[in-house]
Amino acid sequence: MALALVGCASETPPPSVPSGVTYLGSNLSRQAEITIPYEKFQLQNGLTVVLHQDRSDPLVHLDVTYHVGSAREELGKSGFAHFFEHMMFQGSEHVADEQHFQLVTESGGTLNGTTNSDRTNYFETVPANQLEKMLWLEADRMGFLLPAVTEQAFEVQRATVKNERGQRVDSQPYGRLNELVQQALYPQGHPYSWPVIGWMEELDNGSVDDLRAFFARWYGPNNATLTIGGDFDRQQALQWVVKYFGPIPRGPAVEQAPKAPAQLSEDRYLTLEDKVHLPLIYLSFPTVYARHQDEPALDLLADILGGGQTSIFYKNLVKAGLAVQAGVSHPCRELSCEFTLYALANPAKMPKLADIEAVIRQSIAEFEQRGVTEEDLLKAQVGHEAGTIFGLQSVRGKVTSLAYNQTFFGEPDLLQSDLERYRNVSAEDVMRVFNTYLKGQHAVIMSVVPSGQTELAAAKPTFIAPALIDPATLAHAQKVVPAQINDTFDRSLVPPAGPAPQLKVPGLWTQTFANGIEVVGTQSLETPTTEILIALEGGQRLTPANQAGLAQLTAAMMDESTEAMTTEQMAQELEKLGSSISISASGYRTYVNVSALTQNLDATLALLQERLFKPAFRLEDFERVKVQQLQGLQHQANDPGWLASTAWSQLLFGADNPMGKPLSGTLETVSALTLEQVKDFYQQQFRGGNASVVAVSDMDQRALMSKLNWLADWQGQASQWPKLAQMPKTKGPVIYLLDKPGAAQSVIKVGRRGLAFDALGQYFKAGLMNYPLGGAFNSRINLNLREDKGYTYGARSSFSGGPELGSFVAGASVRSDVTAESVHELLAELTGFAENGMTQQELDFMRASVTQSDALKFETPGQKARFLGKLQRYHLPENFVAQQGALINTIGLDELNQLARTELDLSRMIILVVGDKNTIEAPLAALGYDVTPLTL
Repeated sequence: MALALVGCASETPPPSVPSGVTYLGSNLSRQAEITIPYEKFQLQNGLTVVLHQDRSDPLVHLDVTYHVGSAREELGKSGFAHFFEHMMFQGSEHVADEQHFQLVTESGGTLNGTTNSDRTNYFETVPANQLEKMLWLEADRMGFLLPAVTEQAFEVQRATVKNERGQRVDSQPYGRLNELVQQALYPQGHPYSWPVIGWMEELDNGSVDDLRAFFARWYGPNNATLTIGGDFDRQQALQWVVKYFGPIPRGPAVEQAPKAPAQLSEDRYLTLEDKVHLPLIYLSFPTVYARHQDEPALDLLADILGGGQTSIFYKNLVKAGLAVQAGVSHPCRELSCEFTLYALANPAKMPKLADIEAVIRQSIAEFEQRGVTEEDLLKAQVGHEAGTIFGLQSVRGKVTSLAYNQTFFGEPDLLQSDLERYRNVSAEDVMRVFNTYLKGQHAVIMSVVPSGQTELAAAKPTFIAPALIDPATLAHAQKVVPAQINDTFDRSLVPPAGPAPQLKVPGLWTQTFANGIEVVGTQSLETPTTEILIALEGGQRLTPANQAGLAQLTAAMMDESTEAMTTEQMAQELEKLGSSISISASGYRTYVNVSALTQNLDATLALLQERLFKPAFRLEDFERVKVQQLQGLQHQANDPGWLASTAWSQLLFGADNPMGKPLSGTLETVSALTLEQVKDFYQQQFRGGNASVVAVSDMDQRALMSKLNWLADWQGQASQWPKLAQMPKTKGPVIYLLDKPGAAQSVIKVGRRGLAFDALGQYFKAGLMNYPLGGAFNSRINLNLREDKGYTYGARSSFSGGPELGSFVAGASVRSDVTAESVHELLAELTGFAENGMTQQELDFMRASVTQSDALKFETPGQKARFLGKLQRYHLPENFVAQQGALINTIGLDELNQLARTELDLSRMIILVVGDKNTIEAPLAALGYDVTPLTL
């Protein structure tokens, strides 16, 4: 498959560089099939710098990757690398507490950090004129963090990490699976034998000095790669890098960790009792390590064995109705990789995981007998190449690739090398790695079963995890003295922004067929891809409440057999093209998403027409898909977030209205749905009169429209929405309590029905008003509940609106023991903001942040498609972004604060709490509000 270049340049001589910088090379002259142009440099202190210029959008993405993750921690002191991801946002010597978030957000940018076993990275995407400020921020926390690592900051972030674990691990169904499998797969003391987030007991044992010593050991410039991508001046960027990073002294020497693939002498069975409905089995086989010569063949083996609807895994488990989901993957890390297979059992057909394991092993044996076909290999290789191309649609995607490859392999651009590695895999290679790493090999086999049902496990446990290290045997680190850094400038001065970049709103074209279907499109030349989004007005809004789930069930049926092709045949053809066609329902629409390499667009559109206009609606497909939706509902009932969302919709919109029901329906409504109802809904929803189209492609309008002329033949008038039932009367404040026995966290929502969407009216203005209250990380609500109190991993408030209705909600997932305190603080913040409004400083912050963020909104094809889709759906003028900017810059405090008094009136709001009733009911009642039990 021929692929277009991501970028290339003519032959250039080694460039001149500022003093203190060593030029290490580039690929600017490399004539490769696919490449990310870069230049690489190194400072005297060892900092590696990678630059990638991309002038297509007025933004820059900056990434600092430190070659340290949880694998660099000491046995008995887990969680420090992830802890430091949090601490690095808490200010440094010249950056005040919370100022990092404030400066980036005020600049119109976004930021975050991530930690895994092998590296920690911090990144910002900002308008191009903010690059110097971002370099100053990143350099300050690299060289001047330790003065900000205080006992108080340490304790607040320790509480935040505990909340994160509670929300993402302990309260999530199957949340502890991975960390328990890792314990069984790797011996105690192996760098991958503990979770990235750490064991909370070990984090509790840690001290401020332990944390400071970890930073001093691993966060030096010689263990970091700074990667900058986007629209910037190369020479100026290098000068800024030298200015801000150059004086930071080199840290201790860092050696490469030895490769350490797992080894098992026997199968190890584990059982985890969890609050789940669907039993799950998970097998993990040790393999190699990242960029080992066998990695590509193992990746393709995983895709062939269980990567989609054409796989043996899908056929024998999902298609047969024995499992709701099943899959195979080959995740790789720096030191070790694993080949994983999993299945979520369908309890109605095969609840015992021993039987599921037998089917998995039979499927493996079937693969051995069948071998690898030519089509198997083709679709797996094409899928890998297409995924590579689609991953390069943003500067962030390209910078992330450069930073990853430089950090782990010393060469930023390995795209062409990787393409060749995967293209060169033969069927014999796939069978060889199968015979080497799977056939007859040992695995860790994890069973996750509903609490009290250990008889469903695949086998009795044969492995007991070792006890954690006795903290009494661990020594704490000595006090760390920060290094002295001598500058020739004043670091306390925040660098100014450069001239505001010119906003590049996508140029669009519009064309309407005779049947009324409108196509809005734009050309995007960065990658040879085409994205088409067909929106069909209706969705769940077309269905009565007692048929909730019908729109989603119909969308799922549209992904099944057609008149001419089975589900598997359709999937195989798409995989061979590297294309995807997905159909999904929402509250007010059904969406058809098409992604394709442009060279394969004709064949993809032929398959789209087959799927759109000739669904087979076979009974056997319907029965299987319906069971999957029902089992999914029972699975979701264990998720506190889903319970809260479902209860909230019912409270606000009423059980008699379609928006008062979950999109996936309820056990009662879905159980009653029939195939005839699906066929009827298809006729009602998939009409030309309901359709509008958005297209983003490297093709121009004329060429693309010539491929879409079949849309002119799509018949049918627009469907009429049924009349809504009367909405519930909501008057508060009153607390509705939904019991989730044993919940470690409580989900809180405070709010009411609100405004429908508008782009320039009261809804838009209400969003501006809310921004300093709960619309940003450093908003009042988040700073209070997360940063000051340590009650939650994150708290937000927002207005959301659609074509008819909207809502306002403020909320958070909080520790169960501070549920009442969190409700009190949320209500106090809402009341205080309603009574006193925002300050002039908050108004200035909102104006700067919201207006400058426009530079980031139109980069990728997906972002362009969403922009065009909003413009089309709400019939907005092409210059509505400019109109919004003018409104933001002129709206005054009086108008915004009057909106706060109106929209945040607590007497119109209700409060929902989902949590352990036995633990939280009495403290909630003590707040003085009525507490009403709620059931779903």
